Amino acid sequence: MKALFRRSQALQKLGRLDQAVSDLQRCVSLEPKNKAFQEALRALGSSMHEKMKTMSCTDSKVQQMFQILLDPEEKDADKKQKAAQNLIVLAREEAGAEKIFQSDGVRLLTQLLDTAKADLMLAALRTLVGLCSGHRSRTMAILAELGAPRLSAVLGVEHEQVSLAACNLLHVMFDSLKEGLQKDFRGKEDAVVLDSSKDLKLLIKHLLELLALEGASAHGRDNALNLLIKVVPRKSPKETNNSMSLWVIDQGLKKILEVGSTVCGAPGSLPVTENSRMSASVLLSKLYDDLKCDAERENFHHLCEDYVRSWFEGHELAGKLRAIQAVSCLLQGPSDAGNRVLELEGIMDSVLSLCASVCEAHQLVAVEALIHAADKAKRASFITANGVSLLKEIYKHSERDSIRIRALVGLCKLGSAGGTDFSMKQFAEGSTMKLAKQCRKWLCNEAIDAGTRRWAVEGLAYLTFDADVKEEFVEDKAAMQAMFHLAKAGSEDRSVLYAVASTLVNCTNSYDHEEPDPQMLELAKYAKQHIPEQHPKDKPDFVKRRVRKLLAAGVVSALACMVKSENPALTNSCRELISRVFLALVEEAEDRGGVVAQGGGKALIPLSLEGTEVGQTKAAQALAKITITSNPEMAFPGERIYEVVRPLVSLLHLQRTGLENFEGLMALTNLAGISERLRQKILKEKAVPMIEGYMFEEHELIRLAATECMCNMAMSKEVQELFLAEGSDRLKLMVLYSGEEDEKLRRAASGTLAMLTALHPPICKRIPQVTVHWLEILQALLLSPSVELQHRGAVVVMNMMAAEREVAAQLIASEMLEILSVLAKDKDKPRVAQAAKESLAQAVAYGLIKPNPGQE
Repeated sequence: MKALFRRSQALQKLGRLDQAVSDLQRCVSLEPKNKAFQEALRALGSSMHEKMKTMSCTDSKVQQMFQILLDPEEKDADKKQKAAQNLIVLAREEAGAEKIFQSDGVRLLTQLLDTAKADLMLAALRTLVGLCSGHRSRTMAILAELGAPRLSAVLGVEHEQVSLAACNLLHVMFDSLKEGLQKDFRGKEDAVVLDSSKDLKLLIKHLLELLALEGASAHGRDNALNLLIKVVPRKSPKETNNSMSLWVIDQGLKKILEVGSTVCGAPGSLPVTENSRMSASVLLSKLYDDLKCDAERENFHHLCEDYVRSWFEGHELAGKLRAIQAVSCLLQGPSDAGNRVLELEGIMDSVLSLCASVCEAHQLVAVEALIHAADKAKRASFITANGVSLLKEIYKHSERDSIRIRALVGLCKLGSAGGTDFSMKQFAEGSTMKLAKQCRKWLCNEAIDAGTRRWAVEGLAYLTFDADVKEEFVEDKAAMQAMFHLAKAGSEDRSVLYAVASTLVNCTNSYDHEEPDPQMLELAKYAKQHIPEQHPKDKPDFVKRRVRKLLAAGVVSALACMVKSENPALTNSCRELISRVFLALVEEAEDRGGVVAQGGGKALIPLSLEGTEVGQTKAAQALAKITITSNPEMAFPGERIYEVVRPLVSLLHLQRTGLENFEGLMALTNLAGISERLRQKILKEKAVPMIEGYMFEEHELIRLAATECMCNMAMSKEVQELFLAEGSDRLKLMVLYSGEEDEKLRRAASGTLAMLTALHPPICKRIPQVTVHWLEILQALLLSPSVELQHRGAVVVMNMMAAEREVAAQLIASEMLEILSVLAKDKDKPRVAQAAKESLAQAVAYGLIKPNPGQE
């Protein structure tokens, strides 16, 4: 009774009044005269009545809130804020959202949007987010009421918060409308479901128009680009329909290039932020990647060429600048399209001639284009021949740091055209070191703005192909920390992320490096072909020291921040570079604890679940290394440990390397030994058939890891049933592996047998049937010099003796009786002796042997 009363009080506090009343009614029925119970029931009854009353008047509440917000006479700011907050909270719940919608809420919210007051507009937009979330028909009705032009206009307002809220609303609308497109409606349902593809296209059309609209704010333009990046391209290549991307390319490619080709500060140019051009490049890149065939790509190239030609040919100098800026934008995004456009007649000559311009703005545009053009090795060699002297001239004599630093990056790119090949030096000895020193100097100079310092990182990303530059860079702690600080603040300047990741990949040598075949080398020497040489400072010992220095400087927390930053510049290729760096950082077992402590484990999970296939594999391998040597429950606390399973299982696929398979198996072995819930997760990810496959692998270490993993998985009932299945060779394999030469393999297999025979007596009866060598294998286990193997063998024999008299008779008829008699007297191995005694006792109980008089 006391417990019921206390529970009713707790339920009342939680707001679950109906359950609280039923508990109190039971209390009153058990003790009708108790006044405390009666009083509590009365009070609860009245509060329930109040709640019912307020629920019934939600409609009037909604009206009241709108009245407060729309009343021009209402001066109380707190009251208005509270009313706005109430509306937003109400809209987040389905019942509340429906009430607002039914109470003519959309019309009233439209009035709030039309007030042009920022706080009221924010309230209206956030309430509309609640109304549209996950509800397609309501979204379509709201879109019809508000109209795409109005939403587009709100997105383009000067107020940054309002523009962001409008962007969020449009994103939610896109999600709700797209959800409807993906569902497969049939029969009668199909008749009532409206087609939302027209609404989607209408919204996208207005977003594209906003890009080229002069009256739109710079933030609004950025938000529109980010929204298009998120909603237009396919989420994965498995989706076959790329019609939305094709439609956007046809309708809006030139509008996107309008933003990308904007020259800041030029008369009549669109208002843009420092991120606008990068966002335009990312969008163009994603659209280009979404194309499926050559005809679609050819159309993309033609549209880009037509756009650049239209500015280059029909206009004066201003038009040429726009054309060159558009080329830069394409080179940073879909570089294939950029390179095609760069080959148009006169473009490259104009770039080189404008580099020598006296006007800083013109020089800036041309030098940047030259830098981006130098990405391709063949073009870099052309520029080395034609543009190096020009860039050196600019670098030495320009008075503006912003120009000098760009010229420096151009020189850095050209200087690194040989990549890691030590013998392919582009410049004289020591020149690259001087360039790197200047880059580090600018990087550490906080008086220079972050946008300019980003170019210094860009320069280092190219120069760090040279091992001497790497060594100097990791010795300069101030430069490393300045770079990490820029990476952490990457949200301000997005393009810095890729440059930082590239620099770190070079410093840790985590790029793919294939050892050449010695025979091919000899052949190349004979044919007088060029052979790449490795720099002496790129040997493993140097790399190991560099990794240690980067860890000491705080590289892990910088990488974790880069992964966290939700921005379009964190592209799949950028994620891949970060994954490569993480894998290099966890190469040495003693460094792994530090990586986990600084947030490395948490950052690796999202990297292993999305991105390029190579990037996901590298991140999964880094997770495996951490799981092998650390306590997984400490490295991945709470629910995070379950997220690690899928990446680890992905390492078992056949296309992965042997090392990846081996590390994946070892990591899963550790996880499978922790809890039943983790074993269930591994089963759910369909890992067991793959683990079984690797038990037949020729490589002894992979075979061992798979057997150990299966030993731990066998603690699950579902896996045990696989061994019980008729016509399966799983049990036979375990018995045979118990007789192999490799002690670790025998230990894993015999451990599995010991567990299975203890839990399932039918398995004991099947062991003599699976192979004729079963007795020899068990005797070899009992006679092994290893106590662990002896113990496992003794437990298997004990379980078999206990299972059935016939099996016991077969065992006793062999030399097993003598072996057990000797082991039972061995006082040095108490666990083995105990199992042997129990086996003999069972034989006595069956009447197969008689006890020795005067002995135990």
